[in-house]
Amino acid sequence: MKRVLPPLILIAVLLGGWEIACRALAVPPYLLPAPSAIATAFVGAWPLLLASAWTTLSTALVALAISSLIACALALAVSLNSQLEDAVRPIAVTLQVTPLVAIAPLVTIWAGIDHPGRAVTGLAAVVAFFPIFSGALTGLKAADPDLARLFDLYGATPWQRLVRLRLPSAVPALLEGHKVATGLAVIGAVVAEFVAGSGGTQGLAWRILEAYNRLQTAKVFAAVLTLAILGVALHALMELAERRLLRAWRGR
Repeated sequence: MKRVLPPLILIAVLLGGWEIACRALAVPPYLLPAPSAIATAFVGAWPLLLASAWTTLSTALVALAISSLIACALALAVSLNSQLEDAVRPIAVTLQVTPLVAIAPLVTIWAGIDHPGRAVTGLAAVVAFFPIFSGALTGLKAADPDLARLFDLYGATPWQRLVRLRLPSAVPALLEGHKVATGLAVIGAVVAEFVAGSGGTQGLAWRILEAYNRLQTAKVFAAVLTLAILGVALHALMELAERRLLRAWRGR
């Protein structure tokens, strides 16, 4: 309660001030709806928002799984060869800093205009790739030097060193990378729906665009609220999984 109560009080104060300001200043609903109007729109469109949230969530989870497999495999290969790391890391960084909207048209063309879901999944996977790759590579290279010397002393094979030393030491960084990538996958899915979607995906981004084109600002806020709830829930689940896995890792 000590952690939950303060933010709830702050949110209640902000929403109350927002409601009072909208009513006192007679702000047009299409410009800035009051929280009560947003709540009404949220309740009224809940079934549609729930279906769209599932579409966005499933896209983000598929993208996260794809990026996790590719990033972990690549980080493992790179960690075993310093020259390969020097070759791959600049490309990974370049891919990370390139704006998603810049490569969205290319990915849409490659995935096929008639398959917007593939493009959205691919773009979300691109966004989620770097945190997992960076976390896995950092963790694989963060083995305790004293333990490494002990493995040398006992003549451990490269395979034994990898399985019994480097992979276990990479667990905390790998979990942190996945936690960051989970939020980025959702963001990437939404941005990709904005850029590459054509209504075929019917995710939350499409609901935002649909309401925006009709000047239904309360519905825009309702879709954004749904997206915020989805992001917070995913982050909380990842934090819970991280705590439990780290507890098991430290007690091994």
